[in-house]
Amino acid sequence: MSGTRAMSALSAKTGAALLTTAAADFLFFAQPLGVSVAIFGALLAVAIVAVHPAAFAGRLPAAPTVLAAGTLLPLAENLSGLSLSVAMVGLSGFALSVSGRLRTGPADVAGRIAAFLLAAPLRLPGDLGRARTAAARTARAGAPLGGVAIWTMPVVLGTIFLILFGMANPVIGYWLSLIDLRALLDLLDVRRIALWLAAATLAWAFLRPRLPKRRRRPASPAAAAVPSAPAAKTAAALRRAMLGKAAILRALLVFNALFAMQTALDGSYLWAGAALPNGLTYASYAHRGAYPLVVTALLAAVFVLATMRPGSAPSTDGLIRKLVYLWIAQNVVLMISSILRLDLYIHIYSLTYWRVAAFIWMGLVAAGLVLIMVYIALGRSNEWLLSANLVTLSATLYACCFINFAAIIADYNVAHSREMDGGGLGLDFCYLRSLGAAAIPAMDKVLKTTADTDSAMNETLAAERASATDDLSARQSNWRSWSFRGWRLARYLDSHPDPARPAVPGPAW
Repeated sequence: MSGTRAMSALSAKTGAALLTTAAADFLFFAQPLGVSVAIFGALLAVAIVAVHPAAFAGRLPAAPTVLAAGTLLPLAENLSGLSLSVAMVGLSGFALSVSGRLRTGPADVAGRIAAFLLAAPLRLPGDLGRARTAAARTARAGAPLGGVAIWTMPVVLGTIFLILFGMANPVIGYWLSLIDLRALLDLLDVRRIALWLAAATLAWAFLRPRLPKRRRRPASPAAAAVPSAPAAKTAAALRRAMLGKAAILRALLVFNALFAMQTALDGSYLWAGAALPNGLTYASYAHRGAYPLVVTALLAAVFVLATMRPGSAPSTDGLIRKLVYLWIAQNVVLMISSILRLDLYIHIYSLTYWRVAAFIWMGLVAAGLVLIMVYIALGRSNEWLLSANLVTLSATLYACCFINFAAIIADYNVAHSREMDGGGLGLDFCYLRSLGAAAIPAMDKVLKTTADTDSAMNETLAAERASATDDLSARQSNWRSWSFRGWRLARYLDSHPDPARPAVPGPAW
């Protein structure tokens, strides 16, 4: 009978939490805040009364009721951080009082309210975890839970990869749009879901008020091990189900199939030059895919490192190892495709610092994937993998210190501009100037090529060149700001006078 009453009380609190969450959605979502906060507080107080009928015995106790009503009045007067804090403290005292967890004495009351508020955000997740553990202990719930756990990781990560491929590949995005996936996602507003979660967490903490339990030191290790054994076994069983060989094998089969589809599409459209669907250009195909594919590769690396630990059962399984090698190889191919995508996009639009950084980042990700394959094949330690990646990253960054990326970007954009070859985009003079004095050689190419065609543009560009030259001279004249790169550019300027200005003839002797 007591179990039935407990289930009934739990159902009532669950229903009250859902209704309170629905009220929060009605009062707060996409609406300005004001007296609605006071109304929500009053509804929460009513819900507390409703789920604790035994505490009132047909009448409302005067002190808790006055406490709740009095602390909600400031919210009706004005919504502020102070009035909200007063209401939270008052409702906390009200909830603890009606549940018999509030004692007399100001110090004790304050301590209990503070402990309650600190633990409130964890009340709902903790209760859900305990409910899951309790369900897993039963034999009837154990089998279905194990079956679900085995497919949890493949389905969740597979869905994430499919969404990323939809972002990266317009063709897959078009397929997904045919099943109204985007319309479904539009209905799930992230802000609304966050509001639901916050309201449900808050309501549950007040409807089922509990104080954090003080942990007592067990009398002996043996006595402490007895009550925790079932929970430990259940947790271990869940871990084995979600990260065991069966789950990893299914995940790798799903992932390899998804990546094979993406690789085949890239092979058709990027490498073989197949015709894209109507309304889709190679520029948009290339632009959409570069960065999401990097995210998929990083997720793949995290998955492999988490599941293929040295000495674990999956790492010694021959079939799983072959599927991992195949999957990593597909990730490397996708990184190469990402580099090609970015190259196609840059060829049409232009080169920037961020796009250069993207090339370097993609190369590092591909190198990291290859190192993971070596790490698994040779059975190296995690320390070896970390060291190898740090050496690769350090060497790359060190080499980048000696590369004049500004000059490379300026030369590339000038060479592929409309002013130079008649194709591509018009030259972005503002961005060219932002590259600083390193862009002067590229500016000279434009001035020489367009000397007789566009006098207005040449005047603007010549003024930008003169300004950059003055900046360089000022920096090089001060030994504190001198640099080898600036010195080399100064030597270039000595041998290449401004092409927009005629050279001044020397004196005749």
